Amino acid sequence: MIQLNLTVKSRKGERRLIFPVHRLVNAGYTARDKEALQKHVEELKQKGVPTPRTIPTLYPVASYLIVTDGTVEVVEEQNSGEVEFVVLVNKHELLIGVGSDHTDRKLETVNILKAKQACPNVMSSAVWPYEELKDHWDELILRSWVLKEGKRTLYQEGKVSQLMSPEDLIFFAKEMLVDHDTTNLIIYSGTIPTVSGEIMSGDAFEAELYDPITDDVLQCKYNVRLLDYLTEQ
Repeated sequence: MIQLNLTVKSRKGERRLIFPVHRLVNAGYTARDKEALQKHVEELKQKGVPTPRTIPTLYPVASYLIVTDGTVEVVEEQNSGEVEFVVLVNKHELLIGVGSDHTDRKLETVNILKAKQACPNVMSSAVWPYEELKDHWDELILRSWVLKEGKRTLYQEGKVSQLMSPEDLIFFAKEMLVDHDTTNLIIYSGTIPTVSGEIMSGDAFEAELYDPITDDVLQCKYNVRLLDYLTEQ
């Protein structure tokens, strides 16, 4: 079983945690605003991305595809990250991280499930106890940046209130799981719209979850490398 080496940052201080990953799922179409969600569905249709049978939806992802740092290697120039909050269901507590569901956008137009296996899911090595966030959860802010040719561009920014809450995501996942077992489950929340409305590839990606009440931040950063070192065959 894949194990993540994490740091839990709480009001009581910091502690190390080994988190065994039993299952990993990516949620999609999780916007609370149904009108905005339908608009997003139509935009994706125009880009050739097929609509799932159910909305919201979940995609299973191989557990070995979750990492906390490093470089994402891709085979297609049309690829991009997207900021998401990450829910880790532990036996004794609920933890929150920030991450990116990096995706092969060309493969996504053919088969979303297979596209989810083409790139790793990256997340922060630090997490927060959800219990310390519950009373102001909707105030938290997701942001991401794309770094391309030396330029850092704000790519996404918005409150987590745009997306389903951690409790609703867990309830939804439990209903979707055949055995309803959420033990050591990791859920990627789905993402928020881009600032420009366009998908942007780059040389590196940064994501953060910012708490304006405590002024604390979780960060996730990684480089992107295209596997283009062979001659064309």
